[in-house]
Amino acid sequence: MPPASGGALPPQDIPAVDPAAAVAPEEPADAVHPDTVLAAERLNDLQRLNAEYVNYKRRVDRDRPLIQERAIQDVIEALLPVLDDIQGARDHGELTDGPFAAIADKFEATLAKFGAERYGAVGEVFDPEIHEALMHVDQSAFPGAMPDGATTTTVVKVLQGGYRVGSRVLRPARVAVADPS
Repeated sequence: MPPASGGALPPQDIPAVDPAAAVAPEEPADAVHPDTVLAAERLNDLQRLNAEYVNYKRRVDRDRPLIQERAIQDVIEALLPVLDDIQGARDHGELTDGPFAAIADKFEATLAKFGAERYGAVGEVFDPEIHEALMHVDQSAFPGAMPDGATTTTVVKVLQGGYRVGSRVLRPARVAVADPS
């Protein structure tokens, strides 16, 4: 029966609420919650990005010395014409003493600190790996240039010195060679 005064229901008419019944329906035991799937995907993404970063850092650390070495070689290669001019002045006796001789010596010493080495000398055994033969002459054209008892093709004149940094040849020595008699 409805209340006469239009007020609230009497206490016996209020349905009782069971707190256990208010919980969401049970999920099957093998069901995975969507938040768990999303968290697992995010964790996989994070682990993949971390592995990519570690590989990138390892690659950069590995390549850094190679890049530095290549940069040094590029600078020395750009300075080869200057070194040729200095050597030409020395060969003509223009850099025996004085301020320019001191500057040239310091310049060559500085490049030597970075591994620049000039090579190619009269009497060396010809090696096509480090020499470029521009002329093949008879040994009589350069008396005294061939060592006594030489049995292989020998450098008898250096036309342009070669340069290397470490084991890498920047420019082969350009030479005239002669065969033993």
